Amino acid sequence: MKNTIRKIYENDAVRYVFFGGCTTLVNLVCFYFLRLVQVGLTAANLISIIAAILFAYIVNSRFVFRDHCETLADHIRPFCKFIGARAFTMAVELVGVWLLVSVLGLADMTGKLFTQVLVLVLNYIFSKFFVFTGERRRKNK
Repeated sequence: MKNTIRKIYENDAVRYVFFGGCTTLVNLVCFYFLRLVQVGLTAANLISIIAAILFAYIVNSRFVFRDHCETLADHIRPFCKFIGARAFTMAVELVGVWLLVSVLGLADMTGKLFTQVLVLVLNYIFSKFFVFTGERRRKNK
């Protein structure tokens, strides 16, 4: 059983789905509480996305793609790439939530959940093939 769990955990896609779920939870919980205290739709969405992006960089770098940055300077390039990719998907999410909620009339959380699926897939692709490419891992071996 222990070996099976270890084997599953060694798959970066499985780790990404788990930590992506945690990131989505950070995003949704922040959004929910901000809307609960009457923060505007776009502002609540933007703040919740920023909180999720910062959380996601930490867990993706450390646990998902196991980027071996030894110094703060080592984090600068992947962090900038990560922020660039997430800025794109943040725009997709902002437009998607606005479109689904304000234009199509879906409930706030329903529109947010629908956009999360698309954003999760796009973020994995960008992180796997653009941000955490393993350059430092190959150099350090």
